[in-house]
Amino acid sequence: MRVSVLLSAVLWYLTGVGWQRSSESTKKGFIYGKPGHPVKIYVKLHHHSPILVCMDIKHAEIETVDPTYQWIGPNEKPLTGNYRINKTKTGKLMVKDFLEPLSGLYTCTLSYKTIKAQTQEEKMVKQRYDFMLFAYREPDYSYQMAVRFTTKSCVGRYNDLLFRVLKKILDNLISDLSCQIVEPSYKCHFVKLPKHGLLNELFIVFQVNPFAPGWKGACSDTIDCEDVTNHNILQARDRIEEFFRSQAKIFYHDFNKTIPAMHFVDHSFQVIRMDSCRPGFGKNEGLHSNCATCCVVCSPGTFSPDVDVTCQTCISIRTYGAKSCP
Repeated sequence: MRVSVLLSAVLWYLTGVGWQRSSESTKKGFIYGKPGHPVKIYVKLHHHSPILVCMDIKHAEIETVDPTYQWIGPNEKPLTGNYRINKTKTGKLMVKDFLEPLSGLYTCTLSYKTIKAQTQEEKMVKQRYDFMLFAYREPDYSYQMAVRFTTKSCVGRYNDLLFRVLKKILDNLISDLSCQIVEPSYKCHFVKLPKHGLLNELFIVFQVNPFAPGWKGACSDTIDCEDVTNHNILQARDRIEEFFRSQAKIFYHDFNKTIPAMHFVDHSFQVIRMDSCRPGFGKNEGLHSNCATCCVVCSPGTFSPDVDVTCQTCISIRTYGAKSCP
């Protein structure tokens, strides 16, 4: 029996008895420096960074004589001996399998010569380029949902029975997605509609999250588990939305306009996405406007201990991605 029909039967019974992101433009997939201004770049966790070029676009379009390139990584450490760092002789750099500690300031100094045509006089010129790299991950999605059902009275056991049956149906509807219904609750209110009398309605709210017991089993073959859990929660959202859409069709068509006293209120379904970040990550639209929806690694001086959406202040922290304040 379809779950929508099952709920309808219960209602009749009750009635009868009562990615890579950057702040700068790119060219041919490369990210160029900008003299005097650090370029912010956001690299998804466990992915490769874009290719950074130790040159600005203006210099790239003209010839450069005897260029040399010197890259310095976070904490002013030379970028040598790290298999994740891929440098070329033409000043390009890519960071492979990006992790939280790889976040920070990457500086490159371009040195080159200018030569006067008449005298062949040489002059050494240096130009510095700064790139700020931040690890980020997608937020974990969950959904706050609300629906309304009419009822004969705000007192009596049938309201609670409807609430429990509805929760069980929704749990079963999304159980194969490792998603679950959490924090369900309801209240009964008197509602006055235009040109109608008072109606009794149940205002039901609940959350849907992708962390039902055993959810990690779905992530055994992937590092970016939020990609899997977010895919599942989106499916759960669509299934629940379709379920309530079917309720309206059943009541207004299958029952030939004879609507039971307890029924789904058409167009009452509402859904709001709620984001959370993993420990060590948070959102900061002011600091990371080009990655405002991302969970960006907590910078030195901040930390995030749980699934919150902000990084808290802790001045003793000197690393990226801190999960606690010592």
